[in-house]
Amino acid sequence: MSATKERFNLADVACASEARPRRAVGVDPEIKAVNRHRLRRIEGQIRGLQKMVEEDRYCPDIITQVASVQEALRGVARNLMRNHLQHCAAKALRSGKKQETQAMYDELLELIYAHLR
Repeated sequence: MSATKERFNLADVACASEARPRRAVGVDPEIKAVNRHRLRRIEGQIRGLQKMVEEDRYCPDIITQVASVQEALRGVARNLMRNHLQHCAAKALRSGKKQETQAMYDELLELIYAHLR
């Protein structure tokens, strides 16, 4: 386990409700709608990829479509990060609580290092 993960306690992070599984608090309805639309489109792209593989389509064509899906997923992740920064991170940083602020910094760094490369 990394030093970052050891330092931050998920219970200290702002905007995470106590429910299991954790649920976001303060989700922007517009971002949610855009993400749902994108995910439905991605779902269709995945079905198209499955068909391309089944039909033995030309590998570079499949790879191009895979890259398109990956970029669409990155778009969803960027929207989620934007929402998280605008709501949860801002709340934690404004709180003035050292433990909450540090936990949010650690969480954000972990997200960036692990997923948003």
